[in-house]
Amino acid sequence: MRPKLSFFGHRRTVAWRSMGPLILWVALISAGSGSALNAQATVPTPGSVKITLDDAIQLALKHNHALLAAQTTILQSQALEVQADLRPNPTFFTDWEYLPIFGSPSKQNPSLYPPPYPLSQYLGNNTEADMGLSYLFERGKKRQHRLQAQQDITAQTRSLVADNGRSLTFNVASQFFSVQLAESTLELATKDVKSFQQTVDISEVTYKAGGMSEDDLLKIKLQLLQYQTDYEQAVLAREQGLDDLRNMLGYESVPADYDVAGPFDYQPLKANLEDLQLKALQNRPDLRAAQQGVTAATSQWELQKAIGKQDVTVSANYSHVNGINAATVAMNVPVPIFNRNQGNIAQTRYAITQAQEQEKGSTDQVMTDVHDAYAGLRENDRIVTLYRSGYLDMAERDREISEFAYQHGGASLLDFLDAERTYRATQLAYRQALASYLTALEQLREAVGTRNLP
Repeated sequence: MRPKLSFFGHRRTVAWRSMGPLILWVALISAGSGSALNAQATVPTPGSVKITLDDAIQLALKHNHALLAAQTTILQSQALEVQADLRPNPTFFTDWEYLPIFGSPSKQNPSLYPPPYPLSQYLGNNTEADMGLSYLFERGKKRQHRLQAQQDITAQTRSLVADNGRSLTFNVASQFFSVQLAESTLELATKDVKSFQQTVDISEVTYKAGGMSEDDLLKIKLQLLQYQTDYEQAVLAREQGLDDLRNMLGYESVPADYDVAGPFDYQPLKANLEDLQLKALQNRPDLRAAQQGVTAATSQWELQKAIGKQDVTVSANYSHVNGINAATVAMNVPVPIFNRNQGNIAQTRYAITQAQEQEKGSTDQVMTDVHDAYAGLRENDRIVTLYRSGYLDMAERDREISEFAYQHGGASLLDFLDAERTYRATQLAYRQALASYLTALEQLREAVGTRNLP
């Protein structure tokens, strides 16, 4: 409620009754006080682009650079699937032996090769040439096990990236509420400054007319300083909050003058803890990643057992020796007397137990997260409900009564200023409690693993 023009001190009522022209002057000052305010507390111009919370989350999931970098790990793992599915390359080999290096064969050994001895005859009858092809045949279905193991790693990687998106969604929502809190605080501070500026203007006129002491005037001006400080802090908090949110969304995804949109209000939730925990067990990507970790560990164990199987190398050779053409077929198989891959098989078997324990720990963590988030939401809900049950109206009514009583000599200046401070503190505390409640609600969504709560 704005100060009324009948702004009389409780000890100066008689003196003010004969000051009609001065009251008119006060009215003119009060009407023009808004222009003085505009020079000190101009509300920032709303952005040309407004985004809702859902818009912000979608922009972050598409443009956040940290998440995009994490998503490349899925592509990297898929590329390793291609590598794991490749077959061994065949090996081609060839040689030509006993070639003469210096001079003709007849000059090197005339007793064996009376001249003239043709070089072509020597190459055909006295050298050896070989050419062959070999191939490694993998036993134990190694290639299939390699592919399956890598596919299981890809599935787990996909779940871990989804969990990064879950965390990013909560961080974006939390920052979004911080911006809304700053804008709501800015709106309150703007109203407070504008309203109390009129009180200051009237008080200065009252002081000059002798209706107020200088000490009371200074107290009122000092109270205005608090409102002006609140305003400047809210402007800074809004600007910094929008910058931080823009960084999460992807700096290029929104213009510099964007703004947030949507209700900054109480959103009651009716859900029981058991349903939320059950839904979390079905939706949490980190729990799914832990479960897939057991599958991946089992695949690694199967792969190591397959590696323990000995591979067979088959080769086929063509040879030309001293004018004779011949073919050779060979097969090589390692004899598994010592190395049967026992250590890696045992290690991966223990890794399965490790993954199973990690899965149980993740399940416990999910249940704990949901319980803690639910308890935090209920506590914040009770606090917000207390404010909405009548305390906000009480604070506003108390300020109006104190203002009216002070203007008509029924209350002291200190009582009036105390009511102003109480109203301001109650409004700020309610806005902060509301932001905490909305953040707690979003934290519960993060704990459950979905924004669609039952």
